[in-house]
Amino acid sequence: MSRCATILLAFALSLHLALPASAQALKLATMAPEGSPWYDLLVDLAQSWKTASSGATTLHIYPGGVAGDEGDVIRKMRIGQIQLAALSGHGLSEITPEIQALQMPMMFRSDRELDCVRDHLAARIEALTETHGFKILNWSDAGWVRFFTQTPVVRPDEMKSLKIFTWEGDPTYLEAMKAMGYRPVALAATDIYTGLESGMINAVPTTPILALSYQWFGLAKNMTDVRWAPLLGATVITLKAWQSIPDNLKPAFESAARSIADGSRARIRSLDDKAIAAMQSHGLVVHPVPQELLGEWEAVAQEGYTKVVGKVVPAEALGEVERVRDACRSAQP
Repeated sequence: MSRCATILLAFALSLHLALPASAQALKLATMAPEGSPWYDLLVDLAQSWKTASSGATTLHIYPGGVAGDEGDVIRKMRIGQIQLAALSGHGLSEITPEIQALQMPMMFRSDRELDCVRDHLAARIEALTETHGFKILNWSDAGWVRFFTQTPVVRPDEMKSLKIFTWEGDPTYLEAMKAMGYRPVALAATDIYTGLESGMINAVPTTPILALSYQWFGLAKNMTDVRWAPLLGATVITLKAWQSIPDNLKPAFESAARSIADGSRARIRSLDDKAIAAMQSHGLVVHPVPQELLGEWEAVAQEGYTKVVGKVVPAEALGEVERVRDACRSAQP
């Protein structure tokens, strides 16, 4: 063999040895925009998995809805086009309907109550999710849903004249809102901004962090300051993709996913108030809801329960959440 050929062979062999033995590239989709706190968590997750696997596993992140709305992403996951996703509670409920019981309007009064109930039920929900072909790697929060509207709203009746965004592909909630006297308009979350701009909708139930991140508040400059419901989130991976990961890496991957989410929870929750303050400095008007009017919002919420429980929200799951919540309240009033 010539000296040149020997050098080329040695170079090729060195490249081969430098590459991971079983390189694996996984796609991760999210609605979270680049630069948002949830996107930063996914970057941390990607780096931790790459480090733990010595470069064998890489995560390619597709932020800001470029892979589609959450329903689109879940469909792509089921056919193997995408392996992981950071989903909101809406997307999670498409996989495991029982999760919606944790996001019912006016169910919880505080983060402490939410944590108490979720911690109690997490293992059961995660096991149910695996029966549907997905694994929950960690839980996260997107804040508390308020109403961002183009005209001021303090009482629930004042919203009946408005066209309210509701998630596309969720006909039961659409009908429930109609039965409550509201005017819901089903859209993909990726169409909220253009919907507000065109007048197709003029009210959006969402969290302050999302309203700021997507600049929706610029077109809906009034916020009704009632904690309507918590918006949950989680990072999920298809079971098929999880099973393809070497067994010796799974404990490190799972530990990294949970520690990253747990370590950021308090910081993300503190961003709710900071987001509201930032939006106020750019024209947002916050409308407090007096204590004596909370009963009206609770009554509207309960009316909605009758329309969705047993349809999109399993009655048994809702009953269990209420029982655990009441126990949490008794233990920590």
